[in-house]
Amino acid sequence: MMKLRPDFTLSNAAIERDLIAHGFASICGCDEAGRGPLAGPVVGAAVLFRDCETLWHCRDSKTLTERIREDFFEKIVTDLSYSFTTIDADRIDEVNIRVASLEAMETSVLKLEITPSIVYVDGRDRLPGLPNSRALVKGDALMATISAASIVAKVARDRLMRDFALRFPEYGFDRHYGYPTAQHRAALRLFGPCPIHRKTFRGVRELVE
Repeated sequence: MMKLRPDFTLSNAAIERDLIAHGFASICGCDEAGRGPLAGPVVGAAVLFRDCETLWHCRDSKTLTERIREDFFEKIVTDLSYSFTTIDADRIDEVNIRVASLEAMETSVLKLEITPSIVYVDGRDRLPGLPNSRALVKGDALMATISAASIVAKVARDRLMRDFALRFPEYGFDRHYGYPTAQHRAALRLFGPCPIHRKTFRGVRELVE
């Protein structure tokens, strides 16, 4: 497998095209959604590069409205190869959120239909089990394939949280998606943690103890 040269630099535009020009046949972008919430899973996603309009129009999911993210998601699942993995709250409590996030992304890469030549991960951490992975800070804003993965992860997680809102309506998961809003904290104080709360997170563990 071709190794990235130490002097190899990436442009902020069309990074995937730079990689292809340097001999990488298949490129994967990874991102996660749900590191900060007090409840619910973390979801990792992986998307394989394909030179198409859908990919080049993708943007960091945080910059898009919910409706536009949903529209992009439907295009991505039609036009691109992707996968996502859900790691639940119990596993997050067992290994910590950083490890769980990397585990979710790594598993997503392994579920793809082909093995990528190189994998780019949003943030500062490579995937420990994949020697061909690279970290790219602010990658969700710099690399279209990571942007697509950010959309898949975010939409998949939001849909799961809306389902949880039906099971645990008192917490309002369909409004804050598990993030530590004032409304969520008030519900926690009133009702205590439910089965999908992360019991090692500050704001929840005090109520468990």
